[in-house]
Amino acid sequence: IPRLTKGPVTVELEAKWAANLGTRHSVFVNSGSSAILLLLAALKAGGRLRNGKIVVPAVSWLTDVSSPMQLGMEPILCDCNLEDLSCDLGHLERIFEEQRPAAMILVSVLGLVPDMAAVLRLCAEYDVLLMEDVCESMGSEYDGKFLGTFGAASVFSMYHGHHLSTIEGGFVCTDDKELNDLLLSLRSHGWDRDLDAETQNAWRAKFETDAFSALYQFYHPGFNLRSTDLQAYIGLTQLDKLEEIRQRRNRNFEIYRENINCSELQLIERGFISNFAFPVVSRERREIVMRLSEDDVEVRPLIAGNMARKAFWLKAFGPVELPYADLIEDHGFYLPNHQYLKEEDVLRICEIVNAKSLDV
Repeated sequence: IPRLTKGPVTVELEAKWAANLGTRHSVFVNSGSSAILLLLAALKAGGRLRNGKIVVPAVSWLTDVSSPMQLGMEPILCDCNLEDLSCDLGHLERIFEEQRPAAMILVSVLGLVPDMAAVLRLCAEYDVLLMEDVCESMGSEYDGKFLGTFGAASVFSMYHGHHLSTIEGGFVCTDDKELNDLLLSLRSHGWDRDLDAETQNAWRAKFETDAFSALYQFYHPGFNLRSTDLQAYIGLTQLDKLEEIRQRRNRNFEIYRENINCSELQLIERGFISNFAFPVVSRERREIVMRLSEDDVEVRPLIAGNMARKAFWLKAFGPVELPYADLIEDHGFYLPNHQYLKEEDVLRICEIVNAKSLDV
């Protein structure tokens, strides 16, 4: 029976993905959500967090917020801005000043590029560890570097419908060898089987573990977040296609940006935008969604809107005043973008969105 679980094909994919991105290490896991959980657990296990306070954008995804909660940490929501939908820098600095968090998760929303220079400056000034959630922004660039190479570590998603897909899958990427060792261990039960010989020997010596006993020695309270070599093989077949995919998504983004005339967003291009989907904020959302649905165009809320308005947050923490994120919650939606969408398709969607009545 062939081995189809995590094995040599996974290792090959990890090496090639890290090389393509420009990081020293990448760890392939079973989802982008698992990648966030694993990264936070590794930072905690490695003593990298001076406290449990983690800043998370209010306009993000559930597991950006739920993962810190599940690990006994305290998520602090930051409002968004209307230029790139990332963190409002004024609110972010107030949080840094008043809360003194240990770390933040910066989400690059829908492939839009945050003001990385400003974020990095604030993180350096207040000694906040930066993690990047690039699950929607594979291939986006700032200052000639891929998003996902600016923080201590980054996470990516390879879910169906994302830029590349392994059906289910994700990565954690870092330049930090010690952090990478923790990621590898925690991904697989907390054992040392995926570590290099030197690190294995050091861990085994510390806990007086011989080679036989090391098969089932657990150095950390780990998970099983592995993917399989089947998923890794699917990933390997797509890596060479990313350049073409991101160029086509960027082209569609530019068509949307030039033609959509009803949005309250003032999108700023700070670098190359490998767009996941095109964001719109309009007080006429209900009517626009109705028109799009009648024309069989799939349209969704803008990610998930404001996390502070979701039931799980309200039950745990109560309401939080976040005016820009509320605007996204109440009036935001996004339009489809992918490499198979033709220019005439995008223009037709723009026509439907811009229409002032049901007669298109």
